[in-house]
Amino acid sequence: MPANTDSIKPTVLFVCVHNAGRSQMAAGYLQHLAGDRIQVVSAGSQPADRINPVAVAAMAEDGIDIATEQPRVLTAEAVQESDVVITMGCGDECPFFPGKRYEDWKLDDPAGQGIDAVRPIRDEIKTRVEALIGSLIAA
Repeated sequence: MPANTDSIKPTVLFVCVHNAGRSQMAAGYLQHLAGDRIQVVSAGSQPADRINPVAVAAMAEDGIDIATEQPRVLTAEAVQESDVVITMGCGDECPFFPGKRYEDWKLDDPAGQGIDAVRPIRDEIKTRVEALIGSLIAA
């Protein structure tokens, strides 16, 4: 991945099945922590009707508001236009394009979980997003 300059802004796509929890939390952190240095997209292979309210609450505890986000359907175009594709449990439903950087983050699904179970997932996502930013943006 080339070092970030004003003319080159890497695009990161976060993908999970419902685009209602993990991928939305990751996108929220990346947007919050990287600002306009990285383009952020999230989508789901089978998007839910709305974002998981427990994920919204967990992120709000860390000062990040994802309440207005909407789950989006994953498209081949979104993958093609991204530099980095991070999957979270969508398995073979995620399209693959040669030349893309792919990472699969093994994270528990927050769906149906209470806030005490979602907090450690949120914290793990934050740690991984911070490392991702470090790998994409030259110091």
